[in-house]
This record gives sequence, C-alpha cells and structure tokens, in this order.
Amino acid sequence: FILAPIVAMIPALTTVTAVPFGGTLDPEGRVVPLALANVDIGLLAVFAVSSLGVYSLILAGWASNSKYPFLGGVRASAQLISYELSMTLSVIPVFLWINEPGGEGTMSLARTVEFQSQPGFWGGAWFVFIMPVSAFIFLVSLFAETNRQPFDMPESEADLVGGFHTEYGAFKWGLFFVAEYAHMIVGSAVFTLLFLGGWNPLPWISLADFIGWAHGLFGSPLWVHPLVVGLISILIFLGKVLAGIFFFMWVRWTVPRFRYDQVMELGWKKLLPLAIANLIVYALGIAIIQK
Repeated sequence: FILAPIVAMIPALTTVTAVPFGGTLDPEGRVVPLALANVDIGLLAVFAVSSLGVYSLILAGWASNSKYPFLGGVRASAQLISYELSMTLSVIPVFLWINEPGGEGTMSLARTVEFQSQPGFWGGAWFVFIMPVSAFIFLVSLFAETNRQPFDMPESEADLVGGFHTEYGAFKWGLFFVAEYAHMIVGSAVFTLLFLGGWNPLPWISLADFIGWAHGLFGSPLWVHPLVVGLISILIFLGKVLAGIFFFMWVRWTVPRFRYDQVMELGWKKLLPLAIANLIVYALGIAIIQK
C-alpha cells in the first residue's frame, strides 16, 4: 500500500533522462542534442520504463482491500496492454523511414529530430505531415497510457468513486498525480520529438537555418554563441511541449468519458487494426522507394 505511490514516481521521473530537450552548435556549426542520456535506444528506454508505472496502479488497487480500487487496478492493466500495442506499432514506420538500408539501426529520439532538420522536402518535413495516421494513433494511445480523460478508466469517478486511489489521501495521493502529470510531460515531449520536429522552429526550417537567418539579420555574433543557441532551442521545445499539455487539458474539458467497453473496443477493434495496416503500407512504400 505504501510502496505503490513510490513505484508510480520512479518510472515517471526516470524516463526524463532519455528525452533530449534542445540542441546547441558545435565549432563546425552542427547541432548537438542536449540530453541527460543521449542513447541509441532512447525511445525503447522510454517505453520500457514508463510501462512499469502500471504496476503502481495494480498494487494500489490490490493493496487497498476494497472492490472499487481493485476494479480500477484491473482496468489499468487491461488498458495499458490494449493501447501499448498500437502505440509501439505507430512509431515503427518513423524509424523505418530514418534508418538507412544496410546501415546501423537506431531508436534515438535525437536522430528523429536530426532527420527532420535535414535539407530537402522529405528531410525537412515534420513526421506529422509525412505520417499523419501514425501521429494520430500515437496521440490517442498516449491519452490511454497516461489515463487522461476520456480514457481515465482506472479512476473513473462516475462508477468507481475514485478507482485505484480511493483509499489514499494526503501525500501518497499527491504522488499518484505528480506521477500522472510527469507522464503527461514526457509523453508530450516524445510526441514533439517524433512528429513535431523537436526543437526546429517550423516545418522545413531547422534550428541551424533559423540561427543563421537571425545572425544575418542582426549581425551580432551573440546569436551563434552555444549558450544562446541552446537557450533558444530549449524555449522552442518547451513551447511545443506546453502546447501538447494544453491539448491534453483541452480534451479533458471537452470530451466526455467513454464507457469501459467502448475503450476496449476502440483499442482492439479499431486502433490496433489501423496501426497494423498503417505499418504494412509504410513498410511496403519504404521498401519500394529504397529499391
């Protein structure tokens, strides 16, 4: 019972380390990502660690020794399994696109931003324009993974009182919601990196292009200073993340909660087949283009 809120916080805060949050320029003018741990398996690490958070909801529901929290924990486990499949399948086309045939494969989040910074129509476009279906599936799955309305089945006040956290109060109750909002922030950040160009200010305009334009317009060497470039990139990235969090809250205020059977039907009968079809179409298209 005491362990559950702690287990909720650990994955939520650990995933932050694998998320790059900006970029700066090296002496040769190339953009270097800013991250606590810029690893090649960045997205895999985020998925693997963040999915452990569901154990906290299951533990909280079971250890409360009450039927409504227990039902909330069961709902949480079923919902995570249902939507994590679709979420994983939705990002595979992105990495099929950016990884060269015969080259070293990577799941680095910084690499996806680098690809969206390259010159050329396909290189400079954000993946939300190249793969809108993948972006839509990822976004819907993200709502379900973070238990945000209309997918807040584990804590549904209308039929479960408060769900998994009904028997909690004070600081332990607060930890659950700090963890939920931390997952929201990380989820918005990952969506920004994968589909919204990361710290690139606009589609087809990279951070390096923007800094070069500002330097040419104002003529000040301050614009190309690594600290200034890093600060600008962080502000651009945070602006997109805040827009994502606003969208989370906007949907919560706008869309009514689904029934539990509707949540399961959407996950298994609609979203998963759509994700599989989307993967097959892009895999075939990429194979044809690469040949």
